[in-house]
Amino acid sequence: MSGRDFLFTSESVTEGHPDKMCDQISDAVLDAILTREGELEAEGYVTDKGSKASLEHVRVACETLTTTGLIVVAGEIRTHAYVDIPTIVRQTVRDIGYTRAKYGFDYETCGVITAIHEQSPDIAMGVDEAYEIKRGETDPLDLIGAGDQGMMFGYACNETTQLMPMPIYLAHRLAERLTAVRKGDVLDYLRPDGKTQVTVRYEDGKPVAVDKILISSQHAEGVDIDNLMKPDFIEHIIDPVLSLEDIEWKGAEIYVNPTGRFVIGGPMGDSGLTGRKIIVDTYGGMGRHGGGAFSGKDCTKVDRSAAYAARWVAKNVVAAGLADRCEIELAYAIGVAHPLSVLVETFGTEKVSVDKIEKAVLAVFDLRPGAIIRDLDLRRPIYRKTAAYGHFGRDERDFTWERTDRVDDLLAAVE
Repeated sequence: MSGRDFLFTSESVTEGHPDKMCDQISDAVLDAILTREGELEAEGYVTDKGSKASLEHVRVACETLTTTGLIVVAGEIRTHAYVDIPTIVRQTVRDIGYTRAKYGFDYETCGVITAIHEQSPDIAMGVDEAYEIKRGETDPLDLIGAGDQGMMFGYACNETTQLMPMPIYLAHRLAERLTAVRKGDVLDYLRPDGKTQVTVRYEDGKPVAVDKILISSQHAEGVDIDNLMKPDFIEHIIDPVLSLEDIEWKGAEIYVNPTGRFVIGGPMGDSGLTGRKIIVDTYGGMGRHGGGAFSGKDCTKVDRSAAYAARWVAKNVVAAGLADRCEIELAYAIGVAHPLSVLVETFGTEKVSVDKIEKAVLAVFDLRPGAIIRDLDLRRPIYRKTAAYGHFGRDERDFTWERTDRVDDLLAAVE
């Protein structure tokens, strides 16, 4: 896209959006299982069948659906641990802010249905013992096979300090701020459900100004959109966020609740489902997506872990100054440890040849699932916090895939 003038738009949603509620519930279940399984492992717990509790044993594929007054949690889980899923669900919904029936949903009175089953042994056999081990290879990092087939993408660019595309980065920050002013009672008429959208103007492929800002938020009955909400949003949400960014926004068109009313929200206004906001979760449409969702999946599922690794690789390439934009594609076969393919795309922004960058990436990064889990320390209960406001581009200590710790190694490999 370099050399062109264009507009690009990305959206985000708040933690009270029905789909994001489901993502957070699924990841809260995963975190609870990882926490309890870790405790059992530390205690040396052994079942009556003689198997020891271990975080390596955990397999979670947890899906959530919500609609008016109801949450359904389903999936395939393998663990020694017992966790109280209905309680986890209600605590998550309470934390989001659905605490009164007049908000359209109430954590205390909603129905919770669970339908959890054991992981399929046909899937487990390929993950527990990879194709390479069956073939006679002995590297312990080959033990874990990829939890599914598919392709995963990671992306980075030098448009922001977090090496994220400007439109999705700003949309996430506005959504975070929208939630903060609600939970802080700065604007007491706000309710949990909400969405943001930012359109950025690019000249010669570089972001130069915010062209349009859209914020839609659930609100109390009787609120004046034009004379109250819009001025409040400019003062308390838009200005505090965008004044910190190095981009012009004062001339942007601003839309606040353009339908004129957003009282009915959350699961009462629309059903929600885990994994339905995959573009919000990643790069806002700037860069490709393999199609796999993240939330509710443990780290043996390459839909999640390899997408995190691809972001890690791409971010280090850009941080090293090897390219202004970088996209990494990884592809896996279920039950096989080594990726089937690794592709580096720099969109003509590379500072050295793409062949050199690709060889450096292959030399510096081990992209087998076992190595990704080890290097990014993914067997930890860190996932619920990823499930709103983006999995990438956040300055969170636990987001190990955001580290730029391989820059020197990449530069040495290129040279």
